[in-house]
Amino acid sequence: MSKEKETYVNRIKLAEQQFRLACTVHLAVVNDAQTLDAPVEWTFGRHRVSYQDFALRRDQAPLAAHALEETAMLVLASAVRDAITALFPNPKAHANPQVIAAYQISRMIRNAFAHSMVDPVWSIDADCSDKTFAIDDVISLSTAGLHGKRIGWPDYGGPLAIFHFGRFVREVLLQDSVDPNREKPDCPSIKSYQMGRLILRKVDELPTGLVEVARAGPGEKIDLGGGYIIQVRPDDDGK
Repeated sequence: MSKEKETYVNRIKLAEQQFRLACTVHLAVVNDAQTLDAPVEWTFGRHRVSYQDFALRRDQAPLAAHALEETAMLVLASAVRDAITALFPNPKAHANPQVIAAYQISRMIRNAFAHSMVDPVWSIDADCSDKTFAIDDVISLSTAGLHGKRIGWPDYGGPLAIFHFGRFVREVLLQDSVDPNREKPDCPSIKSYQMGRLILRKVDELPTGLVEVARAGPGEKIDLGGGYIIQVRPDDDGK
């Protein structure tokens, strides 16, 4: 691998790690497990701030965590766009359609945030209007009707589409495979299962104030509606 390619691969890796951290923080906030501690007093250079002014309240954290996840998505998309632009000649009209799709998707996500970092809006060029840019089984972006709209996860497939997008560019287009023997992260201390934005958490007993509305034993199912079904594994205890 050339030194230039290695530089861009490492930037995508760092951007991916930042995105994963942002999504993890979002989950921790939803699970009420994210500490919001700030220094009692923080000095940096000639500036000083107390926790009363700097720390977040619990009611402020969910929206801030969602915004953090979105801006981390911008960082990953921008890292992908920079790599494609630097390493592939004329990516807008490249012979490989996957390079074109990766370039246009990453460019349009970056451009959406360029108009407003905290309230990103699609800005679709005329030559990209009413077109679909896709990488099979990874990510797809149809630009029809998007111009001027606030960016939303249905437009591109959601956080996992962005995660797999970065991995695809790094592994397939830049040919930097993920090491299967790499050191794995520790098992989560809070066992959660997430479907879209629905988060399921295994508990030993219901927290005070909650009411049980459904129960399923090993091998049984609970229909949540909207195409979502929970099925208890035969070897699970059903809690």
